[in-house]
Amino acid sequence: MTDADHDKVSAAITKAELSTAGEIVAVATPISDSYHDVALHWALVPLFAVLAWAAWRPSALEWWYDFLLGGWQPEPTQSQLLTLLMVFAALKFTVALLILKWMPLRLLLTPAATKHRRVRRRAIAIFQAAAAGRTTGRTGILIYLSLAERRAEIIADEAILKVTDDHTWGEAMTELITNVRAGRVGDGIAAAVERVGVVLSEHFPRSSADLNEIPDKLIEL
Repeated sequence: MTDADHDKVSAAITKAELSTAGEIVAVATPISDSYHDVALHWALVPLFAVLAWAAWRPSALEWWYDFLLGGWQPEPTQSQLLTLLMVFAALKFTVALLILKWMPLRLLLTPAATKHRRVRRRAIAIFQAAAAGRTTGRTGILIYLSLAERRAEIIADEAILKVTDDHTWGEAMTELITNVRAGRVGDGIAAAVERVGVVLSEHFPRSSADLNEIPDKLIEL
């Protein structure tokens, strides 16, 4: 996110709030979760594959034992073979974990439903910290963008939820995602802010006594 993006979003929030008592918070983050558990689950695949291989071809363990020790050892005991199997399994597991430290691969192997849940959970947590209950009329709303997962969420406070539903923000989400996919992140967030502002102005028009309760700026985590 460039300084121009921050300025663009801040200006869009200020403009949108001129006509509404709602308070818009915009947050962008590179990624919403580390997905360590996903890497752990995938690393178990080669570990169990080694165990399955040993169960299918137990004689292969003896071959590897002789190969690694030069073939001059007495016939390996069951304990020695199981120790070798444990070493193979641990090596496979460790190598897989190291490979999965590469985040693009980890994200590729993460199910879409998992990404959706993690992004929404993070959005709700940020909303609770940054906007929930911080406005007099419970009219705060969060526009949350997680770049790595290519997902966005709009989370609204109590008063807004009473007069809207998920479909209300369809146009805002479309504007946001379309621009982000085209590489115009700042434009996308600003366009979403504008759309959200239009909806808020219909339900929560600004009064002369309205105060700006949350700073008009893009928060980058």
